[in-house]
Formats: sequence, C-alpha cells, structure tokens
Amino acid sequence: MNIYAIIETGGEQLRVEPGRFYDIRHFASLKPNNLSSNTKILIYRVLMIRNKASISIGHPWLRNAIVKGRILHSHLENKITVYKMNSKKKTRRKFGHRQNSARFIVDSICLDGKELYK
Repeated sequence: MNIYAIIETGGEQLRVEPGRFYDIRHFASLKPNNLSSNTKILIYRVLMIRNKASISIGHPWLRNAIVKGRILHSHLENKITVYKMNSKKKTRRKFGHRQNSARFIVDSICLDGKELYK
C-alpha cells in the first residue's frame, strides 16, 4: 500500500497501514480495564506520513496528524522468566511477569483534517 504512517506509542515506533492490526504494549494512558472491545483511539504522536509520492516528516511529531483506530481486544503476553544466580554466594532468585498488551486496528490516517485513507 502506498499510504502509511510511523507512530510512536508504547515506547516504540511502528509503521502502520490502514486496515491492518498491531499489538501494542503500554498503551498511553489506558488501563487494561478500559481497553474493552471496539474502543476508539486517536494517536497524535505521528512521526511521518507517506501518501503515494509525498512524504511529510515531523520535528519531532507532525502537527494536525492523527491515526484513528479501535481496540480489537486486550490480552496478556507470554510470561517472561528472569533467573538470577550468584554461584559463589549460593543465592538464586527466580521471578517472572506478564505484560498487558492490546491489539488494535488502524481505521484511517488523517493529515490537516483530510482523511488520506478510509
């Protein structure tokens, strides 16, 4: 597809296209209990938009650029196990955690009030 945007969310940068879904950790300002299905979201931290032949680059973000989407569902990621051992001290420590994650689909990319793709 010729239209895509690079956004910053969850501490990482993603290349997103309309009509595709992505998994995001640490969704900005949303708690896991607020991430119900079909919750509409707007992402304002858009770093770059490519629309066919033209490229718009922000410094650091584009003004008047919005990526619109909705949450499909929230879930827990696979468990990460951390094991620490000091061989001479005979100490061992094992713990793990699962991070909250949300799957969202990009509905449209807007620049200066015009939707580039619906």
